[in-house]
Formats: sequence, C-alpha cells, structure tokens
Amino acid sequence: MAIAHEGRGSLEPAISPSAGQLDIGTVAVDPASPTGPAEQVRSQLTALIQSGVLPANAKLPTVRQLAGDLRLAAGTVAKAYKELESAGLVRTGRAAGTRVNPGRGLAEPALAEAQVFARAARTAGLSLEQAQGLLAVGWDRTAN
Repeated sequence: MAIAHEGRGSLEPAISPSAGQLDIGTVAVDPASPTGPAEQVRSQLTALIQSGVLPANAKLPTVRQLAGDLRLAAGTVAKAYKELESAGLVRTGRAAGTRVNPGRGLAEPALAEAQVFARAARTAGLSLEQAQGLLAVGWDRTAN
C-alpha cells in the first residue's frame, strides 16, 4: 500500500489504480479536537469501511506504518485497530495483516442519501461539525 502525505498529522493512502488497487480516502488526526487520536482514527476507518470505500478484504496499513504516517504512537493506532476488530469490522492475522471483514458496508441507499445530505450541507456552507449536529437533530426527530 503506497502512502502519500497530505500535511502533518494526516495521510492519504493512495493506492495505484494501475496495480489494481483502490484509493481509500483520507485519514487525518486533529490535535485540537476534544476527541482523542485513537477515536479519530477508529471513527474515520469505520466510516471508510461502512461507506464501501474500504471494500471487503481490503488490507489496512500496519500499525507501525499508520502510526508513522500520522505521527502517532503505535499504541494509539493499535487501540483503534483493536476497537475495529472488537466491532467486527476488521480481522487481524499474522501473515495476512489487518483486513476489512465482508458484509460491513452500509446499505447502498443509505450511503446515497448521506452523499445527498453532504452535498446540501457543503452548498449551505456548513462545517462537518454543523452537518453532524443537524443530522443528530434529524435522527432524534425520526425516533418519534
């Protein structure tokens, strides 16, 4: 897996399409966030898996590789991977590394609707945090 950096504290695992591999998006750690780095990594990888950007059996970077790329302690990334494994999103094997478990993506209609919402939120000039807050309100209103 090739890694191309996109500023301090983030990485873009750019996997060459010519090698039959897929670009999996961007994982970034915000040191100013009240959310800890392990949780930031875990939640972003969860989103990449559930959205299908990371397909079944995709191989994640090693703990050391991801920690180095994000400038984090290896234990921080190991914690994120362990939580992903506990949630059943990934599996870890010595020789095979850490891979995405099959059947962990969201239903395609939910992803399509999420993308529509994201476009509308961006068009309205909302930040990610504001869009997430708006989604939380909508979520609560549909519970009734």
